Amino acid sequence: MITTERWLGVVAVSVALLTFPVSTSSQLSSRPSPPVLAANWSAATLRNVLLSRASWKPVPSIADRAGWASVPAGLKTRILADGQKALNAPVPELPASLFLEYTRTGNRTHFEEAMFKRRDRLHALLLAECLEDQGRFLDAIVNTVWAIAEESSWTIPAHQTSQKATGGLPDVEEPIVDLFAAQTAHSIAWTLYLMGDRLDTVSPIVRTRLVREVDRRVLTPFLMRDDFWWMGFGTRADRPNNWNPWINSNIIAAALLVEANTARRAEIVHKALRSLDKFLGPYPADGSCDEGPAYWARAGASLFEALELLQSASGGKINEFADPVIANIGRFTYRTRIAGTWVVDVGDSDPHVTPDRALAYRYGVAINDPLLRAFGASGATDADASLNDRSIGRALLTIFGWNALMAERGAPTPLPRDVWLPSEDMQLMAARDREGSSDGLFVAAWGAHNNQSHNHNDVGNAIVFADGTPVLIDVGRPEYTAQTFSNRRYEIWAMQSQFHNLPTINGLDQYDGRAAAATHVTYTASDASASLTMDIAKAYTPAAGVQSWIRGVTLNRGRNVTITDRASLTSASKDVALNLMTPCDVTVMQPGELHFSCASVGHAPVKMTARYNAAAETATVERKAIDDPLLKRAWGDHLNRIRLVATAATKTIDWTLTLSKQP
Repeated sequence: MITTERWLGVVAVSVALLTFPVSTSSQLSSRPSPPVLAANWSAATLRNVLLSRASWKPVPSIADRAGWASVPAGLKTRILADGQKALNAPVPELPASLFLEYTRTGNRTHFEEAMFKRRDRLHALLLAECLEDQGRFLDAIVNTVWAIAEESSWTIPAHQTSQKATGGLPDVEEPIVDLFAAQTAHSIAWTLYLMGDRLDTVSPIVRTRLVREVDRRVLTPFLMRDDFWWMGFGTRADRPNNWNPWINSNIIAAALLVEANTARRAEIVHKALRSLDKFLGPYPADGSCDEGPAYWARAGASLFEALELLQSASGGKINEFADPVIANIGRFTYRTRIAGTWVVDVGDSDPHVTPDRALAYRYGVAINDPLLRAFGASGATDADASLNDRSIGRALLTIFGWNALMAERGAPTPLPRDVWLPSEDMQLMAARDREGSSDGLFVAAWGAHNNQSHNHNDVGNAIVFADGTPVLIDVGRPEYTAQTFSNRRYEIWAMQSQFHNLPTINGLDQYDGRAAAATHVTYTASDASASLTMDIAKAYTPAAGVQSWIRGVTLNRGRNVTITDRASLTSASKDVALNLMTPCDVTVMQPGELHFSCASVGHAPVKMTARYNAAAETATVERKAIDDPLLKRAWGDHLNRIRLVATAATKTIDWTLTLSKQP
């Protein structure tokens, strides 16, 4: 249990590390040392340190009745209810016409939903049968896993396009190892481990078929090919994103659980470590995930899973958690938390992210960080256990680690007062009025550039919350389609700077690319305030006619948030506007004053006032209708966009927006 004294000591260290008198993007931008996973653990060494398949028992299999009897009662109830629901549901169909929807219409959701429901069904049935061991779910397990084995591809249509054959359907002669092929191999591997010879009671063919499919579709292509882009072995300039650890962690699990040849098992694991080194090599020392907090669950968290599996499978001999970058990667998940499930949703992150508590807790234990442990454990109930996030391995480790987490559920939730992530791919400041509390004002702002993984054109964006309620927001991402990752990405409105809290200059918005970057980035923090300033002029093309645009975002603790824009244009223009996105109802009370009424769950609406210079700016409020399912779940059927437009042609901008809570 974390004592109050120990907790306060950790908080003091955390704030000292994250708060600098003046800090620029050059600090903590790169790793202090290169990653050495593959160098530390050669294939020959792995053959000696990895436990045999027969002796490695990461969690109880169905044969371990005492192990399954120890599952907490609250989780047992959920597992059996989910199993019964899955038993009553059919195996979803995956016809060729559904696969072809992606190439025909650009829709990827319909096929993916059906495909993922098959895996979800399998996982629910497996857990329920392991809990009961009465054979009630066994035929349904085999029906589901057999249907998965008969799929032409374990790769989703949006990722199948890398195959040589054209025509929109998968070529069974060229298995593509993508996120979901690897995750399916993971699911099948755990099925084999959990059920063992129980599958033989249905048919002795089942296990042989499943092993062959895992090898044919994933393990052999992984060993034989170096040209899957996510591996990091090619000439692609970008640093590998979440695909790398997500796929490698699933391949490591599949190899450890399925591969019978000791030498080949070690060879697969070693190649996965070589690939993980490509992910870790360029990773910033501050641990920031430029894809956003939602992607941490499949980036940093997957890296942790890979290393956790190897630590377990080696009897503790493989332990890489002393690496400071690996530790900071774990801390990113609570450093970007605002309140409840609200997060600083940079990039394609959703604004709401429900944390995998058990995974965060185990990460905190591994790196000896009480704050990360508390992030997982604080206030936890049995309902918070993640049992169906499409990873049966995660669910199993949650189930059998839940009692340890619950023992620390009284720890305070870590909400750092100040966060500064200075890497050039992030440059993110977050600050709140008081350490450990979502009451009062919270602000986040970032610089970086417009060539991030899952990039939005948003250099200089800022968001503001009051009492844990959104006031100025980053909209987040719409549902993915074929357009999302095409050359038409920035035709999607939510990716454009005009729908972030940023200026439009001479009718032009920010452009995409590494050159569209913040410069002269400076961060300061003290007990009284926290501030980020930068020049965002280079995020706009020369046609915008902007020589400099100095943006400053400041939290004056206990008082207000100010957003200042001071700019120099090449010629006088009236076509300059500051865009502000909000879910709140906005009223122009009088020139120079806006009132916000922001709906808040559980208590009265939060009231805010925004003041601006009415002599220099005119305010209008536009309704932005939302029909996208993902955005609708986050914000409802509309948002409001405030536009503060220059009242007269000018070559210089000196605007200040001040937001404060109404008494």
